[in-house]
Amino acid sequence: MTAEPAAEVRSARLGVFGVFVLCGMTVGLWGAALPAINHRLDLGVARTGTVLLATGMGALVCMPVAGRLCDRLTSRRVVAFAGPVAALTLLGPALAPSYLTLLVATGVFGGAIGALDVSMNAHAVRVEQRWPRPVLSAFHGVWSLGGVVGGAMIAAGLHWDADVRYVMAAGALAAALLFRLPTCRLLTAERAKPDVDAADAVGGPLPLRLVIALGAVAFAAFVSEGAAMDWAALHANRVLGADLSSAAFAYILFTGAMTSMRLAGDRVRYRFGPVGTLRRCAVTAVAGYGLVLLAPAVSGGVYVGYAGWFLVGIGLAVVVPVIFAGAGSGEAAGTALSKVTTFGYVGMLAGPSVIGPIGEATSLAVAMVVPATLCAALAVGGPVALRRALARREAGELVS
Repeated sequence: MTAEPAAEVRSARLGVFGVFVLCGMTVGLWGAALPAINHRLDLGVARTGTVLLATGMGALVCMPVAGRLCDRLTSRRVVAFAGPVAALTLLGPALAPSYLTLLVATGVFGGAIGALDVSMNAHAVRVEQRWPRPVLSAFHGVWSLGGVVGGAMIAAGLHWDADVRYVMAAGALAAALLFRLPTCRLLTAERAKPDVDAADAVGGPLPLRLVIALGAVAFAAFVSEGAAMDWAALHANRVLGADLSSAAFAYILFTGAMTSMRLAGDRVRYRFGPVGTLRRCAVTAVAGYGLVLLAPAVSGGVYVGYAGWFLVGIGLAVVVPVIFAGAGSGEAAGTALSKVTTFGYVGMLAGPSVIGPIGEATSLAVAMVVPATLCAALAVGGPVALRRALARREAGELVS
């Protein structure tokens, strides 16, 4: 019979849910407001791309620092600091009067979000280790829902002709204040209890080769996920001939499938185990991209493409939570998670810079071979890397 988790762990689980929702809302406010910021400052495509790059670079700089701080100070303290700061740094992009100011502000904002990303995932892994069943995927699911809330706030403000700067500022201040509610619920003692079973014990730090292997899996997942988010609608329009409103349905199917699967993914991982779940999900993503590649050559290709993007969303939904759980399974979990997350963010940044030029030189249909190939590599190598990481935890070996 499954033991009931302690009251502190139940409270911490609710706290982590709240942190993920507020983080998603903050990111959603930024993403949904970007077109309005583009219009206000007359950025254009090239400068908008540079702004997005600055956001990612800020995250890459701060993630390793946040990981080390989590191991030294505990992830609770880092989350409690990074959460409100990340929300407040959104004021910079919201109120930036010029392109150069925006560039600096988005770098700072990206750094704060990167620190929050690492620390909240490190704490989420600690909560899962003390929970009788997997819970990490649901945290990522409510992050997506938080993004919907942030986007809806911007959409509502624009609908009522409100100045988007004030909407962003109000959302940022509200999130900064609200972060206090979930962070006070987080674990005060983050290490597993000494009387846990050996199979659940936290082993030594993962060796660098396993961290790199898990990072490579995260890289492949982020590139493949980014390809779907950035290009699904464009693929449906330019390659499959769907009109603009119908093409947007490809993106909606992908994001809807991903969010739904993340909310249900913990039950899947509980049934099949982390390695079995990763294998099945990666194969599903390969099948999805296979349909996307096949769609231009068959009758009714747009519907085949829709089915493909739906399967891609289902397949990629829980890859990142499963990999994060594996990376955070040993000591120095914050450092390991920061490295794996950095690999993922590099993939997020590199994806458009690779797929875009290939699509320009050949066609967008051909460019989809890149994420399809990465998903195939993920299906082959991902379970191997994850199995070795989990075996390391179970063995409890210390690495010098």
